[in-house]
Amino acid sequence: MKKICLFFIVWPICAIADDDCATLRHVPNYEMNLVEVVDIGLCRNPHTSAAYASLQSARFTKNATHSYYLPTVSGQGHASRSHTDHEDWNYNASLSASYLIFDFGKRESDFAQTLATYRAAGFDYDETVQNFIYSIVGAYYSLLNMDAGVKSAKAALTVAQTAKDTADKKFKAGAVAKADVYQAETNLASSQLTLERAKNNREIAKGTLLTILSFSATEEIKIKDMPASFGNDAESENINKLINIAREKRPDLLKSKSQTNAAWHRRNSAFLKNLPSFSVTGDIGVNDNTFNGMFNDMHLKAKGSFGVSVSMPIFTGFLNFYNARAANSDYESMKYTEQNVSNNAMMDIFTAYQNYKTARTVLKQTETLLKSAIESEHVMAGMYKVGRATMLDWQTAQSNLVDARNQNNSAKYDLFVKRAAVALAIGDIKSGLKDNK
Repeated sequence: MKKICLFFIVWPICAIADDDCATLRHVPNYEMNLVEVVDIGLCRNPHTSAAYASLQSARFTKNATHSYYLPTVSGQGHASRSHTDHEDWNYNASLSASYLIFDFGKRESDFAQTLATYRAAGFDYDETVQNFIYSIVGAYYSLLNMDAGVKSAKAALTVAQTAKDTADKKFKAGAVAKADVYQAETNLASSQLTLERAKNNREIAKGTLLTILSFSATEEIKIKDMPASFGNDAESENINKLINIAREKRPDLLKSKSQTNAAWHRRNSAFLKNLPSFSVTGDIGVNDNTFNGMFNDMHLKAKGSFGVSVSMPIFTGFLNFYNARAANSDYESMKYTEQNVSNNAMMDIFTAYQNYKTARTVLKQTETLLKSAIESEHVMAGMYKVGRATMLDWQTAQSNLVDARNQNNSAKYDLFVKRAAVALAIGDIKSGLKDNK
């Protein structure tokens, strides 16, 4: 689609060049990676389409200001008949032109204002698209996390079933009390309930992603899991480097600067309205006032003029004065707004960076925890089978293993989201996706 190709700042891939994806009635029946899912989402999302329409409006408004540098030409025709004894018709036609030659820079300020406004609209569009991509990233990883949760619940159910079968055999052999069987049955029922909840959470996550992609939440979607490791570019970048990247790429920072620039030119334009403007004018016309019949006795007379005109407001009821004061106040307001946007952006980067560093540490800790929980469950299972541990000991180890798996899954996919959050904070969301194909 056109709108994807025009997203030149943060999305350099025009993977979908037509509107086929916009007319899809069902989800593609193949396993998609994150980039493919994002492409489909950009193609179908109405919010980004509305933002693109706003960008086009700003572009046409900017193009209209080119007329300030071109002459204006107008034509006029007139026919009248007087109610006299002769009943003569009077005809005249004229063509006039005017061209502004000097206005102390007002038209340059007007053009610069609309150009800055257009650039701000472009950055606003980029920000809309980046935020939408980030919402897809979050929904994509959430679905993968819920998928992993279902697999973990199924694995826990298998272990619980094994514990139940073992308890039954040992009870029949007279090696354990009936209480072990009851405990195993309770744990099995709890595992079955956990699995159903995991499936429900998976359905909700799937519906969320499908809704973002403008598909029915009842459809099915196949997505690829992420690799166990990814590139080290983001890891090696310090906070100062991220801030420098943000100053060059973050859309809201660039938009704020463009809006301040537009306000500056708008203030200048309001002031320059009080100064004179110089134009060259000319007109040419013909008339006939002795026409008594169709193509009879027609006597055309030509006339024309050429000159230079000066226009300057003398008194406008203080309109220009107050407009200039208002434009100056708007400019001052935009300067403070730009500073506030910059401060918030720096805080966003710092927060995202710290969250990402923490997420990396948490992932390493959960990997260690998972390894320990797996070994503990295996050891406890063996000890129970030889009578050196109780069913409660084994169930505790099983519960710890389930928790460790869930924490590791959450940490893994949360790390991907946190890395995308850093990319979003610096205005370069593609860096959060480049290794996720």
